[in-house]
Amino acid sequence: MSALTGVEAKTIHRLLEVSWDKHDKPIFNKNERNQLKCDALIVDEVSMVDTFIFESVMKALPIGCRLILVGDSNQLPSVGPGNILGDLTDCGIVPVVRLNEIFRQAQKSLIVTNAHKIVNGEMPVLNASDKDFFFLLRNNKAEISQVIVDLCAQRLPKAYGYSAFDNIQVLCPSKKGELGTAEMNFRLQKALNPKSADKAEIEIASKTFRIGDKVMQIKNNYDITWIRDDGEQGSGIFNGDIGIIDSIDRKSRTLIVIFDDKTAKYTYEYATDLDFAYAVTVHKSQGNEFDCVIIPMFQGPPQLYYRNLLYTAVTRAKKTLVLVGNPKTVEYMVQNNRRTKRYSGLKEFLLRDEQLY
Repeated sequence: MSALTGVEAKTIHRLLEVSWDKHDKPIFNKNERNQLKCDALIVDEVSMVDTFIFESVMKALPIGCRLILVGDSNQLPSVGPGNILGDLTDCGIVPVVRLNEIFRQAQKSLIVTNAHKIVNGEMPVLNASDKDFFFLLRNNKAEISQVIVDLCAQRLPKAYGYSAFDNIQVLCPSKKGELGTAEMNFRLQKALNPKSADKAEIEIASKTFRIGDKVMQIKNNYDITWIRDDGEQGSGIFNGDIGIIDSIDRKSRTLIVIFDDKTAKYTYEYATDLDFAYAVTVHKSQGNEFDCVIIPMFQGPPQLYYRNLLYTAVTRAKKTLVLVGNPKTVEYMVQNNRRTKRYSGLKEFLLRDEQLY
């Protein structure tokens, strides 16, 4: 976000100057007694913000500060409680602007067309062969898994010049199973970064990391130090950051991970918060975008295979999207308009207060 806007961007936790109590619960230094110094605050990806975090943001806002919330209520809801974006846009009290012009992908992109179809409960176009949205029919998990490995290792790099590490991202609905992230990461690591005598490796938290592995930070850590190419130094690596392991030093018990805009130094203790990122869950991908996205399509539990999850996965792709599997699974997900019911009461409170005043 900083690179796109030219303005410093921070996570909400960092903006509110978080610290942690003995129960690992956040304590924010910025609050109603020590408020932010700003005239306007823009919060992106608000669908991911839960009730507790939003309350903390509101407490830290000075009187007169403008709050601009940006998000897509059709994407996945926050992991924590609440339905902040949905409640605010549905209550009819807060001014809402709906953006209809597409900037992320080209206007004629089939990714865009199909994303609109999916969110409206319509079956996406799967039989076009000259666009940016592709469907490869496979009828069993073993075939789907093998095709995905081949796409990452050979077919997409050869056809588009994509790097399996920098441009391609596999997104899975779940962690478990033959097409879950754990198994797909095992297969993709074996194909893309196999064990070698000249590559140092280390086992951390039952995972064998080696030099060259694609990894993701899975929780915020504000103590990990980093340096940019221009010499700027700082600390903090955040949930969802993806990088490549550049070196492993057994003597100092550290490893170096290169992210897009910085190089970070991990102790083995901090490295327990790393996971493989050849394949990640759709939930973990939210807030990110990738040149090429591959999604396995095979029937699964309705609580994981539903319309909003498919929509979120599809809209992560900037240039190319490949679905691999059975079209019946796509149809099932489009028709399964399951939404997690969130009885936060926020909408009702806002409507009640509007009547009072």
